[in-house]
Amino acid sequence: MGYIQALLLSIVEGITEFLPISSTGHMILASKLLSVPQTEFVKSFEIIIQLGAILAVVLIYFQKVIKKTKLWPRILAAFIPTGIVGLVLYKFIKRHLLGNLNVVIISLFLGGVAMLIFEEIFKRIKNRKISSAENLSLPKSAVIGTVQALSVIPGVSRAMVTIFGGLGVGLSRESAVEFSFLLAVPTMLAATGLDLIKTHFLFTGKEYLILILGFLGAFISAIFAVKFFIKFVQKNNFTGFAIYRIVLAIIFWLVYR
Repeated sequence: MGYIQALLLSIVEGITEFLPISSTGHMILASKLLSVPQTEFVKSFEIIIQLGAILAVVLIYFQKVIKKTKLWPRILAAFIPTGIVGLVLYKFIKRHLLGNLNVVIISLFLGGVAMLIFEEIFKRIKNRKISSAENLSLPKSAVIGTVQALSVIPGVSRAMVTIFGGLGVGLSRESAVEFSFLLAVPTMLAATGLDLIKTHFLFTGKEYLILILGFLGAFISAIFAVKFFIKFVQKNNFTGFAIYRIVLAIIFWLVYR
């Protein structure tokens, strides 16, 4: 993988990390378009640069997280189920799921269909019972985290399942999106740390430079994506994202099958 390819992939990551369309899935699709082979380093790259996007959330929400200490145990309760799944299935995920184009296409398509169904259900529920993530019970937080574990499958979208998980337990749309953002922080920190430990930091000098470039590209592009999405959810639902997922999956299925 060259520097230009790394930069383009990092921009894709930063833009898609917090949208309900799967950043990992998009990086795999983009790698296919850019003719980037799915080597072990590329798979690590796709995991590690997500931390750059996550730090954009830390920057934007730093003051809120520091002040709202009631959020901390809820975020932890939501993180634990995903952390356990990621740890237990790490080898399977990296060997069989990451880089698997068929898995991405199917997940994007089925996820898009599921989004259309859930949007139809949730738009009929006008009054959300929980206005703020601070008021979530720990069991309901754990439910969101359990649902988040599905996102180990490329193409599912961590943002999608956590947002709809939040809506399912009664959060308002904006609060569900905000909780999804914050839950990404420990989730991706753990994913990055686990991958670095498993690979024993055995990267070449060029690979470290590529990782740094990818990290910065994801960080900068994610700042703009987060601000856009916050404004978007105030006035719109996710139907457009669902249709996009379905259309994208069909295109890649027709072209690469």
